[in-house]
Amino acid sequence: MIYLLSFIVVLGILIFVHEFGHFIAARRLGVGVTEFSFGFGPKLFGVKRGETEYRLSAVPLGGYVNLVGGDSGEEDVPPELSEKSFTTKPAWVKIAVIAAGPACNLIFAVFVFWLVFLGGVPALAPIIGQVLPDSPAERAGLRQGDNVVRIDGRAINDWEELAGRIRSGSPDTPLVFTINRDGQEITASATPEMQEGSTIFGEKVFEPKIGIAASNEIIQHESTFLSAGWRGLRETGKLMYLTVMTVVKLVTRVLPSNTLGGPILIAQMAGDQARQGAPAFLYFLGLLSVNLGILNLLPVPILDGGHIVFFSIEGVIGRPLSTRFRGVAQRVGLALILMLTALVFYNDIVRLLTR
Repeated sequence: MIYLLSFIVVLGILIFVHEFGHFIAARRLGVGVTEFSFGFGPKLFGVKRGETEYRLSAVPLGGYVNLVGGDSGEEDVPPELSEKSFTTKPAWVKIAVIAAGPACNLIFAVFVFWLVFLGGVPALAPIIGQVLPDSPAERAGLRQGDNVVRIDGRAINDWEELAGRIRSGSPDTPLVFTINRDGQEITASATPEMQEGSTIFGEKVFEPKIGIAASNEIIQHESTFLSAGWRGLRETGKLMYLTVMTVVKLVTRVLPSNTLGGPILIAQMAGDQARQGAPAFLYFLGLLSVNLGILNLLPVPILDGGHIVFFSIEGVIGRPLSTRFRGVAQRVGLALILMLTALVFYNDIVRLLTR
């Protein structure tokens, strides 16, 4: 049950945030909104304010926004609302309204990560968990359990800093490690060697290494109101980059298609994160919000990115694209989305059967 509830909460929040972005941008830019609903399906409750009916619908999976005139220009518009029709607005207004959905997801991610990091920033401790045999680290006398406090006199706060300092080193230049071992500070000199490694996407790379691995000990860096916000912004930027690169690696077939996951995988992961507590669940929510924001900007007809392309062309040529052309493009986009949906459902089912 926790998996289903977590899935509903995650998907409901993220889609609602996305639609709220469209809604608030439309209202600010003079585009009328006929309906703004929390949830889908049959209306449970509704209140009308101006031309907008605010609804609570039966299926709590996000929501939707209906703009005056729609986005295709095919809906009838009452004369009193003609000035608020989406289709009569300049191309830049249309682009702004469409782009506001993904933008709101990214802003929401920053906010969520800010909340997570207000409680402190988790990181791997700079403690050596393993020393590989016949490695520079072993020859230098480094041992399992050593706490690295400085490298070349510069303080080390966590494992990420430690690994980054080693990767930026040179095979010809020894690094001086200051370690804490049993309460005493000891120095050791290790010269990195170029060794094969792999990126987060599984690509082989050669980089300087000394033959050590991290322990599993987690530390918490204290954070302030402002530092947590800055860290939330950085985390969102990092995940935006990783999402874009994941798409690139999938298109170039560096990553296999069976790494993609769908609703079943999301439900499983949401439930697992919920069991681990609020910070883990919130981080997962922020991660998915970044993914939703970036993937919706892909230039695929039917997605927000496809609409932005259409309206950008409209701005250049000075007139809307033909209804026939847009209809064909939308069908192509829908076919692509359906094929992708079938693929991720297949991957999810295979994972379930092979667990």
